[in-house]
Amino acid sequence: MQTLLLSLIVALLGLIVVSLWAVLFQLVKQQGRILLHLDGLGNHHVPGGWPASNGVPMAQPSQPEGLPVGTEIAPFRLDDLGGHQVASEDFRGRRLLLINWSPQCGYCDLVAPELAKLQAGLKAHDVQVLLIAHGGAEANRRLAEEHKLEVPILMLGEGKKTPEFFENLGTPVAYLVDDRGRVERPLALGSDGVLDLARVAVGDKPGKGRKRLPGERPLKTSRLVRDGLKAGTPAPPFALPDIRGGTVSLEDYRGRRVLLVFSDPHCGPCDQLAPDLVRMHEQEQAGGPAVIVIGRGDLEENRRKAETHGFTFPVLIQKRWELSKEYGIFATPVAFLIDERGIISRDVAQGVEAIRELVPADLAVVRRPRGGR
Repeated sequence: MQTLLLSLIVALLGLIVVSLWAVLFQLVKQQGRILLHLDGLGNHHVPGGWPASNGVPMAQPSQPEGLPVGTEIAPFRLDDLGGHQVASEDFRGRRLLLINWSPQCGYCDLVAPELAKLQAGLKAHDVQVLLIAHGGAEANRRLAEEHKLEVPILMLGEGKKTPEFFENLGTPVAYLVDDRGRVERPLALGSDGVLDLARVAVGDKPGKGRKRLPGERPLKTSRLVRDGLKAGTPAPPFALPDIRGGTVSLEDYRGRRVLLVFSDPHCGPCDQLAPDLVRMHEQEQAGGPAVIVIGRGDLEENRRKAETHGFTFPVLIQKRWELSKEYGIFATPVAFLIDERGIISRDVAQGVEAIRELVPADLAVVRRPRGGR
């Protein structure tokens, strides 16, 4: 009897263990799915010239495909720069070039003058350009006026929802929409893609072999470096105003190594990097490079940021993206290490961690007794 009872207890315990194992397996399996899903969300790339985080460009596992050709564009209603409401239905019967836009986007800044050159052709082909714009009205107005871009700019102001077709997309990206309100061509990504789409809209062929428009540069010269100048490239010279008055140039540092950091007063990762820049500046006497920060935007905002973080090294102000364009990258924070001869000695460091690693790794090489070899 006792043997039978013991056998039953062992069998029951075995069933309990098997059941618990099955439940545990399902939990682990489900948790794995959740983690994979979250990992996928964390690596979601926002394409275009400017990352959504206004910091380091995210990983690019794939490019978004956009809406399929033939899909009807969801109707939208937004205010223009003058505060007048504009609806997509107002343009029914006309083709539309819809561009996701921002004056804070370096590539939009570069697209603007090229797009302005195409305005006459677009108008002749009855194509209406609409800029669906992020950022403030004044910044958008200044950008349009400077480049003589005379198209409606529809504002995504506070409380305004981004139209469905541009949700989770960066800038600039664009759709060409036919006269029935349907997608005519696949989503165009980045400055070159948007300009090629505009050229298609005026009956031109993008890329090699197409007829060049009056005043347009050859395509091979208009393609931009997007991931920074490479090591071994001469550093583009500059002479820019410092937040404390006066002008600082790269030539002033000939014979010294320079860590050139591109920053922005509204960039969160740039604030995280600030204490490291102070430390790097203090290491200059130990063989570290001189630190120079290239800011953009409002002078007073940059001055306040510098005072907050205790910057005593030069903080220079570029006009919009003029120097970023020369160095071939528009994200912040990014940094270039420039040697004594004015040559870029490392590929661009993108993001806080990469910049943190740039100088300590380099210091290990150069740290030696003064006067030694």
